[in-house]
Amino acid sequence: MQWACLLLPQLALDAALRQQPDPRAPLVLVTGPAQRRVLHAVSPAARQLGLRRGMLLSAAQVLTRDMLTVDYDPRAEQDTRQLLASWLYGISSQVSLAFPHALALEIGASRALFGDWAAIEQRLRDGLKELGFRHRLVAAPNPHAAWVLSGVHARLGVDADALEPALAQIPIERSGLPTEAVTVLARSGLRSLGAAFALPRDSLARRFPAQVLAHLDALRGIGSPPLQYFRPPDRFDARIEFDYEIDSTQALLFPLRRLTADLAAFLCSRDGGAQQFDLWFEHEQHPDTRLTVGLLAPERDAAMLFELARNRVDHLRLPAGSRGLRLQAEHLPPFVPAARDLFDPRPQQAMPWEQLRERLRARLGDDAVQGVALRAEHRPERATGTPAQAAKGPPPVLPLRPGWLLATPQPLYDPDLRILSGPERIESGWWDEDDVRRDYYVVETALGQRGWAFTAAGARHGPFMLHGWFA
Repeated sequence: MQWACLLLPQLALDAALRQQPDPRAPLVLVTGPAQRRVLHAVSPAARQLGLRRGMLLSAAQVLTRDMLTVDYDPRAEQDTRQLLASWLYGISSQVSLAFPHALALEIGASRALFGDWAAIEQRLRDGLKELGFRHRLVAAPNPHAAWVLSGVHARLGVDADALEPALAQIPIERSGLPTEAVTVLARSGLRSLGAAFALPRDSLARRFPAQVLAHLDALRGIGSPPLQYFRPPDRFDARIEFDYEIDSTQALLFPLRRLTADLAAFLCSRDGGAQQFDLWFEHEQHPDTRLTVGLLAPERDAAMLFELARNRVDHLRLPAGSRGLRLQAEHLPPFVPAARDLFDPRPQQAMPWEQLRERLRARLGDDAVQGVALRAEHRPERATGTPAQAAKGPPPVLPLRPGWLLATPQPLYDPDLRILSGPERIESGWWDEDDVRRDYYVVETALGQRGWAFTAAGARHGPFMLHGWFA
């Protein structure tokens, strides 16, 4: 089994259902002109109310008013297919959209990372269930066979020895052959692919176009035509449109959770993270409201992205109700997971520092929590700043520095003060009229505290000014 095929029989309907707070609600997709609207797809709950695909909307409204109607949007269906392809790209670098209503992916090279087919299948099914898509999943030696088998089997894995017997049982109507060829073969009494395989090649070549014989050969892995592989986009852009204006930020949490979950799946497929993304709240009578969510480091955890976005949205005041929500992420830097010790001494409920600082920034504001970086400055009180002020290149090699630097140096009176090391002379700042000439020492007080103190240049015996404490 080298290929898997993911068949999505209700992709458009599932794409609409996953945007609803309750996916079990009766929902129908409608299409056609205004004078003759028909049901394009029907959810399981709507089917229980007696609604069927192809029924006129007017007839459906006679049966029940308890249903949600959504216009069928082929472009939204294609965008959802692209999203799933991006998600599958995290499992295989060879993903194809060549087959209708399906995605094929090469899994032979993925086994070294994810395990055998049973492990890969479980990983795919768990992810699809979380994303909210009904599916059929089949593995076979080639993508064409996997696609045809997925039209009959919801779950199957066949190897090379069992491939032809499995294909032989496929009804000719589900063989993937052109409609004209299926009609001719069925009128000739051929009801399955096995009967078509048994026909002489010369007879098939005379009676049918070349693509018929090529398709039958491709199913058995004979001269399979090359596939065009999917490449994920360099940016993420997803949108959810609402049926009515939403005024409450609480009501926006469900679509926000859905969009951040899709962003996380997209980032995992690229093995990257998002350090900034934009939320656009669309209004009818006002310009769209833009909310930028920035992070100190790239992140791709779905729960974390939602938590940060929700905290920002809670403090947002919209000028009017929102008719749609859009999430865009253009800058996707590489993601480096935080290192963890094998025997982590932290309590189980303790929050990692990376998540804590992001939550603090989201609740207190971007300016309340800042990173610290070294500046090209020898004076200790000016040697650190924000990352935007950081010196370029690798950090300089400096002598021992205290972990706690006092905001203002204080006189140090201790008759039993002991000098442990020094002096280290710092002479700098003549260009900004705040020049200093100091000799720094590592000292120990009578109580055993270790500090960093300085004297005027050349004054070894004091007076000492305490500038920091060592841990």
